[in-house]
Amino acid sequence: MKLPMLSSADTLAEIRRLYFTTTRERIDQDLARALDLLKSLPSEEERERATVYMEGLAQMRSEWGRTAKRRKSRNRPAGAK
Repeated sequence: MKLPMLSSADTLAEIRRLYFTTTRERIDQDLARALDLLKSLPSEEERERATVYMEGLAQMRSEWGRTAKRRKSRNRPAGAK
């Protein structure tokens, strides 16, 4: 699938949209998409403007991943590894 070229403003808007609309189920896909978009930005200055959203997505993935792992370990029988 060929994606259209986005302007820097459109790219930043898409990263922002991913940040506000991601879910626990989609965080890995949304973070990967945001990383691809970030790499397409032409200048360091433009990438810095996306930093807050990228850090937020990474934090959500980290927190939601810990919760899922904790839930899985609680469902195991005692003594199981």
